Amino acid sequence: MDINSDAAKETIRTLVSKNVALTSTLPVFEAGAPLAQTGIGSESAVMNPRVLNVMNADARLRYLTERSFIAPNSPAALLVRKSMDFERAFVAAGGLLIAGSDPTGNGGIVAGFGDLREVELLVEAGFTPLEAIKIASLNGAKFLGENSRIGSIAIAKQADLMVVKGNPAANINDLEKVEIVFKDGVGYDTEKLIQSVQGLVGIR
Repeated sequence: MDINSDAAKETIRTLVSKNVALTSTLPVFEAGAPLAQTGIGSESAVMNPRVLNVMNADARLRYLTERSFIAPNSPAALLVRKSMDFERAFVAAGGLLIAGSDPTGNGGIVAGFGDLREVELLVEAGFTPLEAIKIASLNGAKFLGENSRIGSIAIAKQADLMVVKGNPAANINDLEKVEIVFKDGVGYDTEKLIQSVQGLVGIR
């Protein structure tokens, strides 16, 4: 369907009028797309060695096998772009877009890595880096009715934080340069956490 068609516009109007929030799960769709054909996403994202290394052998084999069956002329990449355009139109019409990783599809999405990739793809969809970060943080709190307590950094609000090397507001890819994560006031070394689950994702 043409995203500018009357039917698509009416769908968006209905969703917004009913206060329906949408959850963007773009990495799930990207993982099933033949990327070289359309330029959507990147091969380095769907074949990210850091992601593959945390998967257990069976999960990694299943994912790589599924990717090997993707036909070069698959329409999946075009559908990723259409999803991006729909999400942009939805937000432009006043809709609340939130973000979350989803362990469905061909098994290529790993929690944490998938969340970071989601924000990058929102920027690729046309949102600014700050808009994408807000979609992935504050908007979820708004949907839950908890935005006065969580979802952004402010005095008297509860916040789990991640410290990155760089400036994601200028270069969204800097989001992947996580150095430390604070959860409930305790700082965790990101690389040590990742190393501790090498070869385990898919088992527990």
